[in-house]
Amino acid sequence: MAQAARRRNPRGQGQVLRDQLVEATARLLASLDRPETLTLRQVAREVGVAPASIYSHFPDLTALIEHVLKLRYDELGRLMNDAAAAAATPLAELVARCASYVHWGVGHPGEYRTIVGGGMPEQLVPLNAHGAGEELLNALVRALAAAANDRLTATDPLTATESVTATGPATVTATEPATATEPSTTAEQWQAGLILWTGLHGLVSLYNSHGNVPWPALDDLLAQLLGLHTGRTKSEIEDVMAGSATAS
Repeated sequence: MAQAARRRNPRGQGQVLRDQLVEATARLLASLDRPETLTLRQVAREVGVAPASIYSHFPDLTALIEHVLKLRYDELGRLMNDAAAAAATPLAELVARCASYVHWGVGHPGEYRTIVGGGMPEQLVPLNAHGAGEELLNALVRALAAAANDRLTATDPLTATESVTATGPATVTATEPATATEPSTTAEQWQAGLILWTGLHGLVSLYNSHGNVPWPALDDLLAQLLGLHTGRTKSEIEDVMAGSATAS
């Protein structure tokens, strides 16, 4: 069946076409079995315009995909920040950020795959195109370090001092050897945050790609994962989750 000709946008409404191009690209990236095969011609066909029309808004496919990536990272970042804003304790902030990340990833599998699924060749999407996601990871590192420091000082207020900055991972200066759940240097905090993110990513990816597995409830899995990374019990994490749900 021949595709209906797209009606031209009225003069002065070029933004409408730009938005349609972005929406079409986001939709294709989220739904294609092999998103790395996306072409400008496919985007143009999805919108119903000639491929040449795209160049008035984006210089090439890479620029278009980078724009979509930034939008998705911004969307996820807003959700995580909004959830964290209501947190009353460092642990509650960490739980809120992680819960937002996991639930968004499971609720938007195609969009999640778009930003962290890999598969895109670097010549099409260079690694620096994911720079918008760095702050998400930095915020996770800071939240985990603050939760670890809060647990340490609650045990003995004289054992550590906290320094959490707005631009980089938090630091903790300890007067006794730190445990695996109490990183004491910036490098250790970064590694701890990276390992936590690896766990969150693995949870979302496996949950999305293996739906036939009889998974426990998502929050149950998340509580166990966060318990392992914070030195808290699963029940403690569940209590924080319940408190966050009540507050919201």
